[in-house]
Amino acid sequence: MSAHCQLTGRTPGFGKTVSHSHRRTSRRFDPNIQRKRYWLESEGRHVRLTLSAKGIKTVDTIGIEAAVARIRARGGKV
Repeated sequence: MSAHCQLTGRTPGFGKTVSHSHRRTSRRFDPNIQRKRYWLESEGRHVRLTLSAKGIKTVDTIGIEAAVARIRARGGKV
């Protein structure tokens, strides 16, 4: 599963881990990605979305219909 949110577009960030001796090694900051299934009333079917934690909160606020419309407007497949 790729670390990419379908709704918000969040992707991994990159940076460095700095040790006590100040050596730096590369690391990756992954977003909190979850797979969640929603009932899409207008199409009469379930949709499974890959969302970040913030994306799940956004769906709770605006509703699944508006969220799917936003994903499709960005060119995403649902």
